[in-house]
Amino acid sequence: MPEGGRNFIIAGAGISGLTLALALAKFGAGVLVLDRSPHLQEFGAGLQISPNARHCLHQLGLGPALDAIGFEPAALDLYAQGRLAPSMSMELGDIMRERFGAPYTVMHRADLADLLHRACRRFANIDISFGVRHWDVVSHARGVSVAIDEADGQSRTSRAHAFIGADGVHSRTRRTVLGGPDARFGKRIAWRTLVPAEMLSGQLAADRVSVFFGSGFHLVCYPLPHRGQVNLALFLPDRTHEPTGQPRLVRPGAKVESLMSAAGDSWTPWPLHTVHTRSWHVGNIGLIGDAAHAMVPFQAQGAAMGIEDASVLAPLLMETKDADAAFAHYAGLRQKRVERVAALSAQNGRIFHLPWPMSTARDMVMSAQGPRAHLRRLGWIYSYKAAANS
Repeated sequence: MPEGGRNFIIAGAGISGLTLALALAKFGAGVLVLDRSPHLQEFGAGLQISPNARHCLHQLGLGPALDAIGFEPAALDLYAQGRLAPSMSMELGDIMRERFGAPYTVMHRADLADLLHRACRRFANIDISFGVRHWDVVSHARGVSVAIDEADGQSRTSRAHAFIGADGVHSRTRRTVLGGPDARFGKRIAWRTLVPAEMLSGQLAADRVSVFFGSGFHLVCYPLPHRGQVNLALFLPDRTHEPTGQPRLVRPGAKVESLMSAAGDSWTPWPLHTVHTRSWHVGNIGLIGDAAHAMVPFQAQGAAMGIEDASVLAPLLMETKDADAAFAHYAGLRQKRVERVAALSAQNGRIFHLPWPMSTARDMVMSAQGPRAHLRRLGWIYSYKAAANS
């Protein structure tokens, strides 16, 4: 890392960690990112990036690159159980740009991670070490010292102004360094797959997100034209962390059954965990993203919250003399918002999986709200601009 100025060490080369690395480097900081994976690795498939997250990424100069890998759906179609046509459509597309100043886009998670990684590589003051075997961080009055066991078996010690754990839901930084809680398994599994778009031709609207509700499940589908694929995410209750076989639905309806048939046995399970802790930092060691506040994905804001975290934290770390004070200010700015988003996500999960006849009442309420009700109901999420709140 460069001599002079402030240096930072980040654990985790995921979306939150790389966004923070970029944001710090833009201020001239030296950044070292540590990751245990041997190469860039982002599990999952589709990802929804709403206007609040796009604003943050635009500040990093990534707007045109995001346009190249993303897709702006015109609407979100909601299907009641067994219905062949949408019960209602929620407008997206142009109205999102008009109301919130940035698009609502969908993309492949790995494409966003690759975009961020390529952007980081353009900065001489960002160093990313993959395949790190182990690290230990020690905090002291003048910063942190981190002992690093490299992929090649060599060891080194690096010093920095602060250490940030962006190491995900099972964060070692949170659990071991800060003495925080383990993640909680919510007895739900996200089954995910990608299907070639031509296999679903005529079954789904090619310009929008489709959400199918059923008794005890819901299925989210959206196109990824950049890849010629459609992302499918099926959410089901399950008591085991490691389900076997493939997902099976009882009476899903003809349309969902057809989509399931097209996907075949290509589904990959992802157990859904959440993190609840008020301790986002101790001294000059802090947390961002899922390491601090992993939430269920039923408002599609998990990645967005980590991106917002990075945009708020970076200027505070650079402009505040003491890292402890910067982390405390950051937590004060972010925790209430993140908790509110997490609570809404959890509430959505309960609503989405209501059994009959309560599901009928849910569908009637959604239909009665109209195609633009979400713009008012969720405006507090989408209109947020991280820089203006730091």
